[in-house]
Order: sequence, then C-alpha cells, then structure tokens
Amino acid sequence: MEQLTTSLAPPRNAPKPAVAGAHSESAGSVTKRLGNELMSLMMSSSPGISAFPKSDANLFEWAGTIEGPAGTVYAGLTFKISISFPSNYPYAAPTIKFDTPCYHPNVDITVGAICLDILQDKWSAVYSVQTILLSLQSLLGEPNNASPLNPDAANVWDSPEEFKQQLLKHYRPIDDTSA
Repeated sequence: MEQLTTSLAPPRNAPKPAVAGAHSESAGSVTKRLGNELMSLMMSSSPGISAFPKSDANLFEWAGTIEGPAGTVYAGLTFKISISFPSNYPYAAPTIKFDTPCYHPNVDITVGAICLDILQDKWSAVYSVQTILLSLQSLLGEPNNASPLNPDAANVWDSPEEFKQQLLKHYRPIDDTSA
C-alpha cells in the first residue's frame, strides 16, 4: 500500500499546479501568520513594547509603541511607530518607521526611517513582530554609530548630557486623544 500511495504523490520537486485562488491562498497564510503574531504579542510579558492592527479591516497596517529602555537616555520616553507588512510577509521584512520624532543615530529624524540590519539585508522569516520590537527597543540604547542615518546624533552620542538635550528638543509625547 505504501508503494501505491508513494507512486500517486507528485515528486517532491515537481512544480505546484497553477490555481486560480493561489494569490488569495498566500494572502490567507500571511493573514494567519499576522493573526498568530498578534496573539503571541498580546500574550507575551515583554515590557515596554506593543503593537496591534490600526483597524479590524486591515491586518497589514499596525501601530506600535516602544518605551525607552531603563538606564538609557531614552528611559521614560515612549515612541509611536508604524508597521506595514508586505503581501509576501514573512519572506520580506515589514516597513517600520517612527511616527514620534526620534533623535537617534540610526533613525532619520525627519521621516522616521530606521537603519537596522534585520529590517534590511539580515531579514529572516523566523523574525516576528515581537523580535523586531525588542530589537528596536535594544537599538535605542545601543546604536550602530558606524552606520548612522543621523550623523549629528552619532557625533554627540558619547556626550550623554548634550545628547539628552537634543533628544528632548525633538521628542513629542504621544497624545492619547489622537489615537
């Protein structure tokens, strides 16, 4: 019987047949993955990070928050971020940007773009929203000054007093009423 079922199965390396609903099936698997990640994030006990879909109608656009890690110049500050997932997530990284102005060597202060290797060339499908948020939180206290998006911030990073002044000059607290 095993020989019969084996011979009826397509070879492992055979191309998959084209299916009319293939695109919707892949969108369904991305939606399922995002739903699972949302549930994991809600059930986690990772302090200082959160993210959720901006609306029930679109699971591909999320809003999140990252609290500055204790013991850093960012301690006590909360930053709002936007996360946009591509249709081929998790095989491609989401686009993440700071909505709250963030004075940081690896963040573009004007548009909120982030220079973080796991969001570019080091992306892997094993990363989740939670691991990305934790990496961003860690980046706040441990910038990569060798690859700055904000050279001014990189230049004053080693002067904590001056850096904190610049940080607070640009920072805008999150307004809960606009959410």
